[in-house]
Amino acid sequence: MPTRDSAWPQGTPCWVDCQVDDTGKAREFYANLFGWEVMDSPADSGGYLMALRNGKPAAGIGPKPEGMPMPSAWTTYFAAGSADDIAGKVTAAGGQVFMPPFDVMDVGRMFVAADPTGGVFGVWEAKAHTGAGIYNEHGAYCWNELHTLGYQAAQDFYRKVYGWTYNEIGDGANFIYSTFTPGGDPAGGIMDASKTGQDMSYWLTWFQYDDVDAALARAAELGATVMMGPDDSPFGRMGVLRAPQGEVFGVIDTNVTVGEPPTGT
Repeated sequence: MPTRDSAWPQGTPCWVDCQVDDTGKAREFYANLFGWEVMDSPADSGGYLMALRNGKPAAGIGPKPEGMPMPSAWTTYFAAGSADDIAGKVTAAGGQVFMPPFDVMDVGRMFVAADPTGGVFGVWEAKAHTGAGIYNEHGAYCWNELHTLGYQAAQDFYRKVYGWTYNEIGDGANFIYSTFTPGGDPAGGIMDASKTGQDMSYWLTWFQYDDVDAALARAAELGATVMMGPDDSPFGRMGVLRAPQGEVFGVIDTNVTVGEPPTGT
């Protein structure tokens, strides 16, 4: 069971949470789907809920910010040694910081931003809360990828902000995709979504699920919509879901693979 108790390296996906209209309904949905134990946070936390998997922090569930109309969504957070430093780099690279970095009690410092192609992400400077304590495990996030309408612009932006390097694994025509590396192993992916009929850029969170067919069936019973799958791939058997309140996420069983992974152009 991959676990972590220290802060994640800068530029690495370190946390995921969803913003919804009704946190109570989201708690029930995800607890039933992923087996999470969803804990209440302190009274001054604004109604934020912490989801645990095997006793380790797995994800958050929070209410949408007041006065900021937005769809329900999952947000990927990237680790930062200094949120203020990364906020400056985001602005300099052409991104948008929605509000200046702010402290979240004693647990961390954060902000939410958008890259120049419209992909929204969070930045987390760890303090008491170091980020996900469990990952790459059934019921925990295992991959984060940007579906972008501006592939090269997105790569350039994150390279300037976080120093990512890229490995192109697509065919360069029908499937344009790269993995990104903050340092060490690949930490996520960027996909050119301009030819897929999508009308916006967004970060997609993937959760490991040891039986994707069962996941899609169970999610549908709980009121979700199956948007894609189940489909086999060299990376795992996968599906994409829209939860009852509208947030989109993926489920993948990386233990079930079909075919050889692409090696790039």
